Amino acid sequence: MNIIAEEFENALLSLDRLKVKSILSSKDNQDDFMSALENIVVPAMESIGYKWEEGDVALSQVYMSGKICEEIVDTLIPQTNSKRVEDPNIAIVVYKDYHMLGKRIISTFLRACGYDILDYGQANNVEELIEKIKDDKIEILLISVLMLNSALDVKEFILKLREENLRTKVVVGGAPFRFDANLHKEIGADAYGKSASDVLEIIKMLRK
Repeated sequence: MNIIAEEFENALLSLDRLKVKSILSSKDNQDDFMSALENIVVPAMESIGYKWEEGDVALSQVYMSGKICEEIVDTLIPQTNSKRVEDPNIAIVVYKDYHMLGKRIISTFLRACGYDILDYGQANNVEELIEKIKDDKIEILLISVLMLNSALDVKEFILKLREENLRTKVVVGGAPFRFDANLHKEIGADAYGKSASDVLEIIKMLRK
């Protein structure tokens, strides 16, 4: 993790909102805000999530770090592109997790690239999520998680999806999949994205 990301992580764990905003609103980061999200915010939040898994930080610190990031990113995020790319039907969800920042970054990036994407928010119930997918005829579902147990729970959802004979492609992302390159295959996902730009390429590939 780069020095700025480490500084950003320390500011989050210290609940220093002013420092967090100062880092993200610097001229260099404002000039390429999406890169700042991927190179500073994402690695910092993933590091905090990993430290929680290891017992080095409290769950309350993980929660507050995410909330601070969400609040500040919302105030700084650039205007999205008005252009819309035709098809496929895409939705994004946080599955059995409570950390929305990764989902927000991906959905903002895709909208900026012209994709019209449905935001399912946070889901805990397999059946309810399956019904939404059926109703909206979702072709590609993006699932974002921060915690390992949430990533493992995605397997149950994918099994149910296949039992329903739905052809929806499942793309996963988040810290657990970065730490274990084979995890997405073990849970039955169709693809795994390390970054927002990765997801864009995956969607293009899955459309073929």
